[in-house]
Amino acid sequence: MRVLVACEYSGVVRDAFIKLGHEAMSCDLLPTDAPGPHYQGSLFDVIDYPWDLAIMHPPCTDLAVSGAAWFKEKKERGQQQASVSFFMSLVRRSEHIPMVAIENPVCIMSSLYRKPDQIIQPYMFGHMETKATCLWLKGLPPLVATNDVKLKTMELPEKERMRLHYLPPSAARWKERSKTFQGIADAMADQWGALT
Repeated sequence: MRVLVACEYSGVVRDAFIKLGHEAMSCDLLPTDAPGPHYQGSLFDVIDYPWDLAIMHPPCTDLAVSGAAWFKEKKERGQQQASVSFFMSLVRRSEHIPMVAIENPVCIMSSLYRKPDQIIQPYMFGHMETKATCLWLKGLPPLVATNDVKLKTMELPEKERMRLHYLPPSAARWKERSKTFQGIADAMADQWGALT
């Protein structure tokens, strides 16, 4: 399967597919953190290739409801509209790709575009953390939980299970928060990669 993992610098999802024998490439404006097939530049430079599957992680900073307190300012500066336009460009430009997943946290696209097909949590895939993530799917079934540890996760103190939310301010905070959990990447590769 030819897989494009767009807006991914970490290589986590890309490498999960490569491990299973797929031809996968990540793409981001940033260089990749892990050596492997990676296009550094605009995903619109490579999206027209005949991909079988595209998994896209558009920036969420101006869309996520967790940042609602700053929406007025983001709207005034045009940031939010630019992010909405980028998200919708992904939808339009990926119409030729048979299978598509667009990932984002709980965000305004649920009302501006459509409701997500699925909301997943890291604890469904073996990670004892919470971080609701929406998936808008085309030609793909919802992911099936592989190692649901919700009960144990909910026993943890809030600051532990919501680790990403409580990360202290730093230059690298956004990178840590945007990295895909390995269990989720593996589930995508195992389940969606088997659809060939």
